[in-house]
Amino acid sequence: MRGSLFLKIYLTLLASLVVVALAGAAFLQASRDDEDRGFYGRRDAMLSALLPADADPAKTRFVLERLAEAFDADIAVYEPDGRLSMAAGNPLPPAPPGDARRHQHGNPWRNFSVRLPDGRVVAGHFGAPPGFLPSSPLILLALVAGATGLAAWPAVRGLTRRLERLRRGVEEWGEGDLTRRVPVQGRDEVAALAGSFNLAAEKIEKLVEAHRILLANASHELRSPLARLRMALDLYEAAPSSERKREIVRNLSELDALVDEILLASRLDHGDPSGLLSESVDLLALAAEEGARQNVAVSGEPATVTGDHRLLSRLVRNLVQNAIRHGGPPVIVEVRRRKGMVELGVRDHGPGIPEAERERIFEPFYRPAGHGEAAGGWGIGLALVRKIADRHGASVRLETPDDGGTRIVVTFPVERTA
Repeated sequence: MRGSLFLKIYLTLLASLVVVALAGAAFLQASRDDEDRGFYGRRDAMLSALLPADADPAKTRFVLERLAEAFDADIAVYEPDGRLSMAAGNPLPPAPPGDARRHQHGNPWRNFSVRLPDGRVVAGHFGAPPGFLPSSPLILLALVAGATGLAAWPAVRGLTRRLERLRRGVEEWGEGDLTRRVPVQGRDEVAALAGSFNLAAEKIEKLVEAHRILLANASHELRSPLARLRMALDLYEAAPSSERKREIVRNLSELDALVDEILLASRLDHGDPSGLLSESVDLLALAAEEGARQNVAVSGEPATVTGDHRLLSRLVRNLVQNAIRHGGPPVIVEVRRRKGMVELGVRDHGPGIPEAERERIFEPFYRPAGHGEAAGGWGIGLALVRKIADRHGASVRLETPDDGGTRIVVTFPVERTA
């Protein structure tokens, strides 16, 4: 993969094994030298005790034969001048006078040569090494390191292969394939990273799709007031009148409100930090202010919620205007405390909303069945209500009273930390 992550991880592992092997070899070699020195000293003392200079030759031969049999070795005793004195097993080459190291070259476990206090030399050769381990600890540690390196190859390769797949998935997603997801394999950090990427990709895909739909619907909705405005301007130029001027102002106001709502929806989707949800807002006072502006009855009890005054004012205004436009009079606004929560209810006495369309009315620019271009749709007002409620940790639901009409209820927590 890019940057050779696999090689970096694998070479780091091998380098660590080499360091461990060298440190272990040094430790074993030092320990072995100490053990060998102790062993050689005890061996020399034992042979000196078993083969004294004043011992009977027959007894010395007997001891030599028993040693050769016990250790499966060829043992010989040389005089100080190098002459062979006696031997057990196969004969050994003579040692030069004064040389006590002739048979110590090579593997110390297979050959030995000891000078006794009286000048004689005892030399021997073992028939087989005592054990099955390599003579050098470096060879043993090299074998262990090699086996570990081979075993680590598939594990490291599997890890980096999953990272490669994740990288390819991110690149394809970044090139525009917003439906691209990466496989989640295992339960480690790489799998968690893949899962987090998939969740983020899904959220962004939904956000982009929502913006695409919003742009398409907004373009469609903007055509009507623009067409009316163009016609009103033509008529006003032909025959100016106060009525046609009011029509121009009304269409301009409609365009301004629509653009303002689209921009607000976009800011809420992107988590606009300009609205800090830290104000204490009296929901009843806010509803009463909007009710007076729209000539709508407001009742209830004072209730304070934490949020953004500007956004909450837009929420109440959209609910009241929606009830007036699509419902029937009278429109009633209520603020109540229920079970530690605050409920804002806006009710109209219109024909109500069919069951199949109760959730869809919160979609931007949703146009109910039977509504033509002239009748208009729901616009973006209720979609903003849900977005603002979500931003304040509140929920929105639609109720159908027994005596008809529609009631939209927004439930707020009494206290909310921004």
